[in-house]
Amino acid sequence: MTRSRLRDIGITIGTMPTGPYNAITDVPDVLVGHSTVIYDEPRIARTGVTMIVPRKGEIWEDYTTAGYYSFNGNGEMTGLHWVEESGMLESAIGITNTDSVGVVRDALIKYAVDKGYAGTSYGGGFLPVVAETWDGRLSDIHAFHIKQEHAFEALTTATSGPVPQGNVGGGTGMICHEFKGGIGTASRVADTKSGQFVVGALVQANYGSRKLLRVDGVPAGKEIDTDRVPSATSDPPQAGSIIVIVGTNAPLLPDQCKRLARRATVGLARVGGVGHNGSGDIFLAFSTGNHISPKAEGLLTLQMVPQHHMSPLFEGVAEAVEEAILNALTNAQTMTGFLGHTAYALPLDELKRVMAKYRPQADAAAKSTEI
Repeated sequence: MTRSRLRDIGITIGTMPTGPYNAITDVPDVLVGHSTVIYDEPRIARTGVTMIVPRKGEIWEDYTTAGYYSFNGNGEMTGLHWVEESGMLESAIGITNTDSVGVVRDALIKYAVDKGYAGTSYGGGFLPVVAETWDGRLSDIHAFHIKQEHAFEALTTATSGPVPQGNVGGGTGMICHEFKGGIGTASRVADTKSGQFVVGALVQANYGSRKLLRVDGVPAGKEIDTDRVPSATSDPPQAGSIIVIVGTNAPLLPDQCKRLARRATVGLARVGGVGHNGSGDIFLAFSTGNHISPKAEGLLTLQMVPQHHMSPLFEGVAEAVEEAILNALTNAQTMTGFLGHTAYALPLDELKRVMAKYRPQADAAAKSTEI
């Protein structure tokens, strides 16, 4: 069966409507780009870089509000001290492998300097946000495959519209619930009393044990056990990591962005993530609904959704993160890499069989809509 998004095989998560792309790019002016690095010589590479770029690249001179939440901190996302202190996001967001965070961070600084952006921010300081998960099972991670040109490629090719998912960009070598994992994304349209807004999520999913995997509450990991599909690791993991980036066009203050970031935990828990000791589960949320110029010399006017209007946005984050993780699994393809290790794709025909077993009425409804 062709690898595809969860909805394309008739499985719907949640009750809220999606945006037209069902991706973080449904948030107006948000772009996503990938650089995928795969080769076998001189050393095995199964890795890459993904970039999320707010405001069609104008983020460097038109900051967003932002906030983060660390569910379990055995991981890295640079720039968070300044996000916490200032409440602002000042750059594109990079996601890569553990050993390449510094390279991608430096590339973002060089890009800003070359474009003349660096130096506009508070005396010239520049602290970009770059996150990681570990792809050393499938990629020879200590070969340091990622170079500045890969970061530049992901950044300069970032576009709106549909987002490639699965074995792409930073997700190329990732493993999720002992299946092949990677990049996934989804969106929701939230109707609040303050208006209609889009919430989008993009994940780099590299965490979790098979036995905990659930799809819309169905224990799919137990049903599709290692007797059916071998585990991607010889020892069932209790670690791994996930990076979640949430974007919205709802006008929010920094503390409200942090509240959105916390709700990523709900979506992760629905799929089966529990934040094991060795897991780096770090979530960042940004809002494009306010504009903050680093060159401003007078008072700035900001808007905010009233706190008691926030609940639909929380629900949107939970649903979008849940579906984004599952989209990473359903889009990812089987991959063999470093030392001959193989991560097998979640079999979509088996998943449909399991869902029909637990949701016969939903399965019948899905078949009735097939053309």
